Amino acid sequence: MTGLPDHAEFEQVEAELDARWPETKIEPSLSRIAALMDLLGSPQHAYPSIHIAGTNGKTSTTRMADALLSTTGLRTGRILSPHLQSPVERISLGNQPITEEQYVSAWREIEPFVLRVDESSKAQGGPAMSKFEVLVAMAYTVFAEAPVDVAVVEVGMGGRWDATNVVNGQVAVIAPVSIDHVEHLGSDLSVIAGEKAGIIKRLPKNPMGGGDQDQIVVMAEQHPAALRSILAQVEKEGAVLARAGHEFAVAERALAVGGQQIGLRGLGAVYPEVFLPLYGPHQAANASLALAAVEAFFGAGPDRGLAESIVLEGFANARSPGRLERMPAAPQDPLVLVDAAHNPHGAQALAGALAEDFPNTPFHAVLSVMGDKDVRGVLEALKPALSSVVITHNGSPRALAADALAEVARTVFEPKRVVVQPDFAEAVSTAKELAALKGEGVLVTGSVVTAGAARDLHGLAPA
Repeated sequence: MTGLPDHAEFEQVEAELDARWPETKIEPSLSRIAALMDLLGSPQHAYPSIHIAGTNGKTSTTRMADALLSTTGLRTGRILSPHLQSPVERISLGNQPITEEQYVSAWREIEPFVLRVDESSKAQGGPAMSKFEVLVAMAYTVFAEAPVDVAVVEVGMGGRWDATNVVNGQVAVIAPVSIDHVEHLGSDLSVIAGEKAGIIKRLPKNPMGGGDQDQIVVMAEQHPAALRSILAQVEKEGAVLARAGHEFAVAERALAVGGQQIGLRGLGAVYPEVFLPLYGPHQAANASLALAAVEAFFGAGPDRGLAESIVLEGFANARSPGRLERMPAAPQDPLVLVDAAHNPHGAQALAGALAEDFPNTPFHAVLSVMGDKDVRGVLEALKPALSSVVITHNGSPRALAADALAEVARTVFEPKRVVVQPDFAEAVSTAKELAALKGEGVLVTGSVVTAGAARDLHGLAPA
């Protein structure tokens, strides 16, 4: 014990971990995380898992799969990446983030072993372990000690070399793949998809007997270039494939108060009239993907699905903070939505959801985007949904400076529709004032960090 108050010790641990390589700096290797797992007794193999990769929708899919599994009575562990507001969101037990005290305890428990791996790697000319690698090891250890019945694991970046990939997912999920993280994954969609499909693998022999286990791959609808790479990996590893639009699908969708009413055709049954408290056709697709993954986990097949009561309750309890999330507001205040869209594909989905679910509401956007993203692509995708943009800065050192972002924005929008307010809180206030004049809405978006800042500003706790 350090004698520090709980939060002060948590901040001290965060400072220690932040001194390591950040997630924006990677070295394609599983050697360090594998060595650490060996030292810790391979905790990632102490429970079955569902492993989720992709470019967009994987966080929502992970959260929905967790909600469904929790509703069945299983104790779940969950890894999310990245977090919105606090790193404790990265590691959840029972569909709830761990506490700061548990976070500190998890680090202190594995710290000596991490330092041993650091020394070994440096002695061979390599780097110390990154913060992300350490967080993954913390999560897998927490899950084993809980213990959990199943882990739902979201990939951080890519798949093949992602630190989470020391787990052997009984179910591998590939959410929609698009171009992102170009500096790490390149700009060739087929190559990117191949990297993400690296979570598809031959599983070791079943420890309970019966020979090899067949991994089940649950795949969202994909661009043809991405599809070819994923199918090649499925064939190479001898996995069983379930495809959106074929073996499972969204059968119907209608707007509803607070979300949408959807009908889902799963792997084992049809589930009509499911209420999903999330907006947008992309979230309906994510729900279908999550359902198929959970059905596959339980071995669903024709006429052998989940209990309808489980599906209804699980999706009714599903939450995805920072994904078209409505902020709390007084009755006289304008509608404020927050979304973590940070690339053109995500921004297109966001604009489509706004057009369908809020068809008569023009929005004033509060926008801050990371400097390494396709800024113009994001702006052009959002343009049809916006009356104006209030350019700001979300506080991250990686975020594009407000003046630089405004310069790009003025080439996409009429200059008179672009307002610059570097202070984030003032930018949100400005957008609310603009929206209130005409009974319009406010959209805060551009990155996960921007969405997290908006949740902080509106007094919402990490979830």
